[in-house]
Amino acid sequence: MPKNRQPKSTRFPQKTPKGLPDRDTLIKHIRESGETNKAEIAKAFGLKGEDRRALRHMLQALEAEGALGKRGRRGFAEAGALPEVGVVDVVERDHDGDLLVRLTKGEDAPLVVLAPPRKGEAAPAPGLGDRLLVRFVALEAGGHEAQVIKALGAGGQRLLGVIRKNRRETRVEPVDRRSKDSLIISQHEAEALREGDLVLAQASGREVRYGPQNGKILEVIGREEQPRAFSLLAIHAHGIPTGFSPAAEAEAEKAEPPTLKGREDLRDVPLITIDPADARDHDDAVFAEADTDPKNPGGWIVWVAIADVAAYVRPGSALDETAREKANSVYFPDRVEPMLPEVLSNGLCSLREGENRACLAVRMVFGADGRKRSHRFVRGLMRSAAKLSYEQAQACADGFPDDKTGPIADRIIKPLWAAYACLKKGRDARSPLQIESAERRISFNAEGEIAAITPRASLEAHKLIEEMMIQANVSAAETLEARKTPLIYRIHDTPSAEKVQALADFLSTLGIAWNKGEAPRTERFNKLLAETRGGPHADIVNEVVLRTQMQAVYSTDNIGHFGLNLAKYAHFTSPIRRYADLIVHRGLISALGFGSDGLSERDIVKMSDTAEAITFAERRAMAAERDATDRYVAAYLADRVGADFKGRITGVTRFGLFVRLDETGADGLVPVSKLGGEYFIHDDRTHSLVGERSGARWPLGMPVEVRLTEATPLTGGLLFEMLSEPMAADPNAPRPRLGMRARNDRRPGGGSGGASFRGPPRQGQPGRPKGIKNTRKKKNRR
Repeated sequence: MPKNRQPKSTRFPQKTPKGLPDRDTLIKHIRESGETNKAEIAKAFGLKGEDRRALRHMLQALEAEGALGKRGRRGFAEAGALPEVGVVDVVERDHDGDLLVRLTKGEDAPLVVLAPPRKGEAAPAPGLGDRLLVRFVALEAGGHEAQVIKALGAGGQRLLGVIRKNRRETRVEPVDRRSKDSLIISQHEAEALREGDLVLAQASGREVRYGPQNGKILEVIGREEQPRAFSLLAIHAHGIPTGFSPAAEAEAEKAEPPTLKGREDLRDVPLITIDPADARDHDDAVFAEADTDPKNPGGWIVWVAIADVAAYVRPGSALDETAREKANSVYFPDRVEPMLPEVLSNGLCSLREGENRACLAVRMVFGADGRKRSHRFVRGLMRSAAKLSYEQAQACADGFPDDKTGPIADRIIKPLWAAYACLKKGRDARSPLQIESAERRISFNAEGEIAAITPRASLEAHKLIEEMMIQANVSAAETLEARKTPLIYRIHDTPSAEKVQALADFLSTLGIAWNKGEAPRTERFNKLLAETRGGPHADIVNEVVLRTQMQAVYSTDNIGHFGLNLAKYAHFTSPIRRYADLIVHRGLISALGFGSDGLSERDIVKMSDTAEAITFAERRAMAAERDATDRYVAAYLADRVGADFKGRITGVTRFGLFVRLDETGADGLVPVSKLGGEYFIHDDRTHSLVGERSGARWPLGMPVEVRLTEATPLTGGLLFEMLSEPMAADPNAPRPRLGMRARNDRRPGGGSGGASFRGPPRQGQPGRPKGIKNTRKKKNRR
């Protein structure tokens, strides 16, 4: 290659397109911004349409040549740039003994010397493995030093792993195959350890210059062959808080059954619970009856009663502190880590059949068109008339009652379904997003091993409960707003212009029109899904529309809920397992004068912080649930290595294809080295890998057949070999103008390096396997 000539994949156009900054101007802008992203750069330079796509290619080229570095998931900074303040890990010492730190976000970030503690500081000195908030200060002699602002606890040098022994040494090998680090354990400490122990370890501070660092064992958490090992790994890997303090347990044990004092008697209202068959906690109950008001012909009255958790978890109590820290229950395939102690979550706060329970209930009136006309909240005492599973309730509604549902069919079941038919009219008029997702259920045998992974039927009973819960959530938000009471909303932002542009670009490759200037609307997305449903592109369009959406979060600032197409929305219906709902309950108690156990001053002052914290906790729980599920599925498939499966491409990257199996919904990777003897270009516009020589394509959504070559339960990784042939080159399709070249190298070591990839990125959550979800009690995660 000529001396001054750049590689083809990173060369800029000689003539910069109109509206785009040139290379130096773009780098200067990023340098002055400190940290930015594609959307902010496009806005700063007023870029639209094709210019935005060209900007993306320019940023990719700058990153490929090392001029830019990643910051977080979507951000960019000039390579080696440091922010004014940042979070760092203490990673090593230099030859002078000084500690060196590195930003937790940004693989290109340089090592920076940690400044010694200032005089008068009483805080303990940081050590290897600590995570710190620091201020970066430029030095007169050049370079920077990091000054400690605050210690944040143990950092990235902690390692979750499995003990491996040989004649020479004992190591902790990471269970996350994305990690290349291992630790060597001293002979003295190794004597108490066994091969296959699952441990939490940390670098000891006695570094070695080359090879693995020395480490110490912090905790032995189990054995790799234990049936519950995979959920334990997920709990420790993601820092899920477990258990309860003695004070919290004591408070829960002292809880007493409710009385009618200060409550409306609802025990004559035949409310019933409808939940998964294996649910142990029941926090919502429903009842419906025709409205007899002559002013509302064809209308319906719907009751939704929710366990009154606020009566037992008071602000400032030990129970409240624990619930605030946990923020939500975490549901693994084989166990639950609850937000509240079992004596409450499965006892006094569970709406058990035939037992008096405290509740917050809302009576909603709907017109014949399915629109809510009014609602009224009460703090009541209820008694569940029946505990049903979704399948039981559905069978009765379909005309197949059993001994339990038969006696209540006319009085309870049929009116509920009639009311839902009414509410569905309002739902259809509102047109929330109709994205389909095939969920699967993991079943275990008596030994704790996976017995089966089966599709979960989507029943009308699920939709009935979901819609009634949504309407109750809306009623809560409306009431608190009307009473000017602070609350935490559940918000879902409109898809970004960048995501909609990418969707439009992709649809054009399928010959599907999309007006790029059209504002995103749920009706428009639903129209697209309906037009493609049943056709050859149905699955891929559904997948791409899902990825176009933003993530729902908690916030004290309301922007509405795009996916549900609602202006006001808050979580009210699951206070047993979500702290957000408990805050909303307290708000209603304060706003409606239901008692002295409503919002505290601290609740109000800290509400914005609480919203951020519970959003983080929700993401943490979802990641832990996903990782545990991946590991269980890999264990289930480990005995079928060498078997062939049908599936569909659900993710396309420069290093290979993610394939989801039809049978189990499991996601695994086909490395690019298994796709054929040529270079492949990652065409992000068409979501495909394209053979540089042949033009053959592996597009997103393509049905394929693969062979399972590796299943690693400890990491949850699956590797496949491609058996299908690619799609033939499209002579009318333009070749990608600029892309990442992915070489198919069949030499030793040319593969992916192990089953370290567990699923395609989706909706801002890398690796989330949409095809397998826990089907335990997790309603309304929207």
